[in-house]
Amino acid sequence: MRVLVQRVTSAAVRVDGEVVGAVRPERQGLVALVGVTHDDDTSKAQRMAEKLWQLRILDDEKSASDVEAPILVVSQFTLYANTAKGRRPAWNAAAPRAVAEPLVTAFADALRALGAQVETGVFGADMRVELVNDGPVTVLLEL
Repeated sequence: MRVLVQRVTSAAVRVDGEVVGAVRPERQGLVALVGVTHDDDTSKAQRMAEKLWQLRILDDEKSASDVEAPILVVSQFTLYANTAKGRRPAWNAAAPRAVAEPLVTAFADALRALGAQVETGVFGADMRVELVNDGPVTVLLEL
């Protein structure tokens, strides 16, 4: 599992022109782009959620848990793109929907269980993600 985390001042994900999840501009938050590979499981999703919740990338080296920062979770199979050969990425390292969708849901649910305010995109939808990266701060988490 890979999670590309961006510290944001605002973010929204739209499907068919409607906002389905957002981090409002009142305070800092995080956007978590989540990629799943074939050998991931729910225990890895839980550990990744804990890692993100405690990650000290907000102002004054605080974590989302310290300031109850909102988190927007968006599935992102392209995090497992293989670009080693040619000009066309290969997606064979990304898990199929039957594996990935429940694990992205488990990741979001684990964050909620930790106390996070979580909003999400729609798995498999054609999403438009808008965000204002704060810093900019972007970190890749892997287990």
